[in-house]
Amino acid sequence: MTAESTVPPPGLAPGLPPRDHAGTAVPVRGPRRQAPGFRFPARRRRPPVPAGAPLPLLLADGAAALLGAAAAFAGAEHRPLLVALLVAASLLLRPQPPAPPVPAVLDELPAVCGRIAVAWLALAALVAAYRPGHALTAATLLAGCALQAAVGCALRGAVHARRRAALLRRPRAALVIGPEPTAQRVAAALLRHPRCGMRPVGVVAEHPRGGSGGLPVLTRGEDVERAVVQNGVRAVLAVHPCVRAEQGPLLRALAESGCAVWEVDADPPSYASKQRLAGFSCRRLSMAPARRGSAGKRALDVLVSGLLLLLAGPLLLGCAVLLRLADGPGVVFRQERIGRDGRPFTLLKFRTHRPADAHESATRWSVAGEREMRPFCRMLRRTSLDELPQLWNVLRGDMSLVGPRPERPYFALRFSQDHPGYAARHRMRTGITGLAQVHGLRGDTSIEDRARFDNAYIDNWSLWQDVCILLRTAVALVRPTGS
Repeated sequence: MTAESTVPPPGLAPGLPPRDHAGTAVPVRGPRRQAPGFRFPARRRRPPVPAGAPLPLLLADGAAALLGAAAAFAGAEHRPLLVALLVAASLLLRPQPPAPPVPAVLDELPAVCGRIAVAWLALAALVAAYRPGHALTAATLLAGCALQAAVGCALRGAVHARRRAALLRRPRAALVIGPEPTAQRVAAALLRHPRCGMRPVGVVAEHPRGGSGGLPVLTRGEDVERAVVQNGVRAVLAVHPCVRAEQGPLLRALAESGCAVWEVDADPPSYASKQRLAGFSCRRLSMAPARRGSAGKRALDVLVSGLLLLLAGPLLLGCAVLLRLADGPGVVFRQERIGRDGRPFTLLKFRTHRPADAHESATRWSVAGEREMRPFCRMLRRTSLDELPQLWNVLRGDMSLVGPRPERPYFALRFSQDHPGYAARHRMRTGITGLAQVHGLRGDTSIEDRARFDNAYIDNWSLWQDVCILLRTAVALVRPTGS
């Protein structure tokens, strides 16, 4: 739900200082052209390396639950069933496998104890509901929780200690991607802190600065592939803020070859993170998180958009007729926007403003405050009814119901250069509404905030989240503010 617009005069579009970025690589491209940057063939594919040691930790949690239940239910009726139920509940509620660096037991203590308490309370409620005469006593609950927590923490500590020792002996080979001075600084810090479990073997930079010292600098895709194969690279550290936007194709290729991709903030933290590598804030990146549920998302798009087109058919026809009478011919407005993976598509809207020429249509940021706009057109924008033709874009597959809002090529280029993380929004199909829009980020609002909300939506995507955003959008339409 953006405006029909693009170059704003200075100060009109948020976050667009007058800068020259003619030489910056941005992944905005045509249907069959690869984005600028490295071209990494990735011919050898290996299964992705899991973060953590899931099987040993699974066995440790299962053994702790088994010992705790066996001791607490000694002599109890239906003892095997109670033990099996508690073990199952404990494993279902177990903490996620840890990611590098290996955590300490004290770091996990609140999460482990909390999940154990929930499992025991759920079992106690189940027993009280179906066997009131055999309800678990408070002493049994406390003893069982304490025993399972003690055994679980001890076993998890042993697993972590063994994994930590293994990483010290054989740390994961890693590549650091980013501007050479910053990437060399991150690599040097990791080498000074071997307990992180990563050993940088090279720096990937498009514009190396000779004589800087440090690790070898790789500038070609062939060099990167050779380094991955020869050194057994299992991790990639993308230096925040600019790398993910500029090296999206390279990072995706490395992820497909089996490398775990991490975003490292080399400057004062710009996002909240509980994970640290040598003191740097970091987070694990999923280069294609939406693909795991693409079939369900597409099914929801087709079902809802098709139904809405049928139900809103009379409304669409009425708006078209009234707009034709009020503003003349040319009811439908067509404009090129940038969609998934930087591919352009033609977006449809009801025409509410007639730009002076093609340049104004491509470079004017917003027409929301246009004084010469006719009252009916203003009403369409205020109620977002001008966006209804985009349901056809959704049905065709150009867009999704929920996703980052698409922008015109000019602005996609400018925002990708000026706002870290903006280009990463193109990992997913664009949408009519999104997490940023339901948080009020429409029209002349912060582009940096939009990119942050959109990337958070993609990183944590679920079908239920799409349903919630659609419901919140429907509520927002009752009290429209327009764009």
